[in-house]
Amino acid sequence: MRPVAIVGSLSLDSAPGREPFPGGCPYHAARALSLLARPSRIVTKCALEHRRLLLGPVLALGVPVSWRPAEVTTGFELIEQDERRIMAVTSVGDGWSADEVRSWVCAALEPCEWVHVAPLLRGEFSAAALAEIARGRILSLDGQGLARSPEVGPLALDADFDRELLRHVSVLKLAEEEAEAVLHEVNAESLASLEVPEVIVTRGSRGALVWTAGELTEVPAKPPVANAGATGAGDAFAAIYIAARSRGRSPLVAARRASVFVGAMLSRRLAPAQAS
Repeated sequence: MRPVAIVGSLSLDSAPGREPFPGGCPYHAARALSLLARPSRIVTKCALEHRRLLLGPVLALGVPVSWRPAEVTTGFELIEQDERRIMAVTSVGDGWSADEVRSWVCAALEPCEWVHVAPLLRGEFSAAALAEIARGRILSLDGQGLARSPEVGPLALDADFDRELLRHVSVLKLAEEEAEAVLHEVNAESLASLEVPEVIVTRGSRGALVWTAGELTEVPAKPPVANAGATGAGDAFAAIYIAARSRGRSPLVAARRASVFVGAMLSRRLAPAQAS
């Protein structure tokens, strides 16, 4: 069975009353993937000075990791208010160039068929870099790389992205607020306009929307939990979704499995390998 992969940078997160802590899809997805009896791997970066703090917890999860040092780590300040997350960008980290992808990332991804790329901010991955990752693979992309402005200060979402980024994308995962920023209206017609075969819109405790084959279907959160919009829930959803798709499950079945997994994970009821 070929492993699934997550590619993206770790982030240095902070919150009132807490010491800095790990963030970014590689960390949150690794937490989910470590619970599956499913081969997977993480390809990631952060500044050398943050290696112990950010990479250590990922390594401790037991998922194979390929890491390289970055010059700067992207940082966020997070404030959770019910299901609303207020965020500010405290630093903008390195991007991933096409040359870098060719030089070491593709070697790390060599056994993988399904790959989820998770930019923290827009501009982190160029269209050329995504094209290299997608060569011979099925590419899933986190919509943060379309909607999040790469500026220090309060996190801003807008639609100022290059459509070329979607050329090689087979699955696009958008949080609801990102979908609204990119599309203004979230419906079957607007999702179809992205010209991506599968689009997933995560909606916290209201579950997700799945657009594929010209149809938009609602997938409820199961079990519904009050903190389903918590930091990292969307990353876990994306990881479980591509893991299910890589096993031949349909988009709707994969989304339902991801919804159940994330609900159980947030409710602290998930045993290892339960969602495999």
